[in-house]
Amino acid sequence: MEAAPQPMNFSPTQMPVQMVAMGTRPAKAMSFGDAMQTSFKMKYATFSGRASRSEFWWSYLGWLLIVIAAVVLDVVTGLGLFTVVAYLGGILPMLAVMVRRLHDTGRSGWMFLIGLIPLVGGILLLVWYVTDGQPMDNPYGAVPTNTMPL
Repeated sequence: MEAAPQPMNFSPTQMPVQMVAMGTRPAKAMSFGDAMQTSFKMKYATFSGRASRSEFWWSYLGWLLIVIAAVVLDVVTGLGLFTVVAYLGGILPMLAVMVRRLHDTGRSGWMFLIGLIPLVGGILLLVWYVTDGQPMDNPYGAVPTNTMPL
């Protein structure tokens, strides 16, 4: 009688690269610096592809910190210019990462417009943004690897 194959039990940090390529979620979360570089430099206005949860949330946090710093500078200087620049400079990359995050969950990027529905739209978007992405390639691209290209 043949023995049943034993399941492979890996922690997320020990998961082999081959398993990521076979259609599982990323083996590690993207770091804050990598997420900022990806969203605000490498994929500034890239609406195609997919973004993992860590890329989305780190990018959102980074943009929020930039806006807070701009507001503080505006209060100190009395200008009002820094906040406008922070918003204008961040709206396109943040919109792009939101669309890529929706792609990761298998939804069209146009679904971000549901956020225009008061209260319900924002809650629905929040649920989609925290939902784990699809573990296999989908029509929007391959599973994000959370690694920076060399």
